[in-house]
Amino acid sequence: MSAEEQAVFLNIVPGRGNEETTTGNCKPSRVRRMISDLRDDKTHRVLAIMSIICGVSCIGMKALISSVKAGEATDVEAAQKFSKEARKFGIISIVTLLAIIICTFSLLALISYLLTLED
Repeated sequence: MSAEEQAVFLNIVPGRGNEETTTGNCKPSRVRRMISDLRDDKTHRVLAIMSIICGVSCIGMKALISSVKAGEATDVEAAQKFSKEARKFGIISIVTLLAIIICTFSLLALISYLLTLED
C-alpha cells in the first residue's frame, strides 16, 4: 500500500459474526446445527426417511436401502452411485405422492363439475 492508500476499517456492529462476538460463550443454535447436519448428509439418509413418511413408502424404502448401502460401501465410486440412487428415489417418492394428491383433487373437481351439468 502506498502512503496515499490507507486501510479504512469498518465499524464493528455487535452480533454480526465478527471475532469479538463469536468467541466465548456464543454457541450455534439447535436449528443451525440441524441445518448444517442436513447439508453434510452425504448418503441422503434424511431425505430417504422423509420420503418414507411424506411420500410413497415403497419407493422411500428403496431410497433408504440405497442410503444404507452408500454408508456401508468401502469403494468411493460405489458409495457415490448408491448416494445418487438414494437421492433419486427419495425425490421420486415425494413427487409421486404430490402428483397423486393433485390428480385426486383434479378428478374430484371434474366429477363435481360433471354432476352439476347433469342437473
